[in-house]
Amino acid sequence: MDLPVVPPVSPMLAKPVSGVPAPDSVPGGLVYEPKWDGFRCIVFRDGDEVVLGSRNEKPLTRYFPEIVEAARRSLPHRCVVDGEIVVRTGERLDFGALQQRIHPADSRVQRLAAETPASFVAFDLLALGDDDLMARPFGERRTALEQALAAAEPPIHLTRVSRDLDEGRHWFEVFEGAGLDGLICKPLDSTYQPDKRVMLKVKHARTADCVVAGWRAHKQRGADGQEIVGSLMLGLYDGSGVLQSVGVSASFPMARRAELVDELAMYAVGPDDDHPWAAWRDAAAHEESRLPGAVSRWSSGKTLDWNPLRPELVVEVGYDAMEGARFRHTTQFKRWRPDRTPESCTYDQLERPVRYDLGDVLDG
Repeated sequence: MDLPVVPPVSPMLAKPVSGVPAPDSVPGGLVYEPKWDGFRCIVFRDGDEVVLGSRNEKPLTRYFPEIVEAARRSLPHRCVVDGEIVVRTGERLDFGALQQRIHPADSRVQRLAAETPASFVAFDLLALGDDDLMARPFGERRTALEQALAAAEPPIHLTRVSRDLDEGRHWFEVFEGAGLDGLICKPLDSTYQPDKRVMLKVKHARTADCVVAGWRAHKQRGADGQEIVGSLMLGLYDGSGVLQSVGVSASFPMARRAELVDELAMYAVGPDDDHPWAAWRDAAAHEESRLPGAVSRWSSGKTLDWNPLRPELVVEVGYDAMEGARFRHTTQFKRWRPDRTPESCTYDQLERPVRYDLGDVLDG
């Protein structure tokens, strides 16, 4: 490609902060952007040649043919644009549907491109024509991006920005209802620095009390060669009184992982004992629900082996968001809750964002 910035390029990153910072909290000021929940992507276009670069610098080009075609229609003839690939289902972003787009079979890629088409939300401009813009301040890059995408049409979108603190706080609260992930705060004077945490990000922080129903072994072994705990397997009771698998907690020092094996041993159940997730032994059970023993779709034929426990322990964990009925990311262990009964650990305790139309975020 004949561009002043060529692939691969690692995208610039953000470091987490608590609370929405004021615009004047950094020299030169800040602007606020919605934090999109998708695949980070840098689009390189040189005429008809388009490359979609990912956060790990591996190309996404073959998985999103509709974005490639949209880039040819709506982006400048020669440019490098940083943004996010997202998939929309109804009024919300759908990260689960986006994950399904990464598939080795070209026939499936083409089918999913038609069934669950993706969009690209642009939020930075690294190069335009023969000009490398990475050394210019973000304020200038944003102005150039707005001009470059003035005639862009869906599925190419320009992200919203604001310099108003109250509006930034409002976005942080309401945009989650459309499936967004928080808020990005960008210093107006900052240059584009690949793989550096120059920006700031604000994400929702919440806690939940969950039932510990099992554990998975760590990929490493302890000093004595024995298995150590890799993650605790968490459950919540639904409205029908069924314990649903909702995710894991895995934030433990190595020494603590070894100690947990002994502490959890008294709750172990045998292969023939009753357990709420006993159906994981039956492959047919995985067709309708995501059970802990499911076959991993990332490694064909590999089962996710685990050690079942009597569902009597309750743990408080920290989490940021839900994806359907499960935690969006790995949760953080906070403390044991001996004062809580397992039956009290239900979905009702979870904070549910007010619904918000994604179209108002994309087109507002």
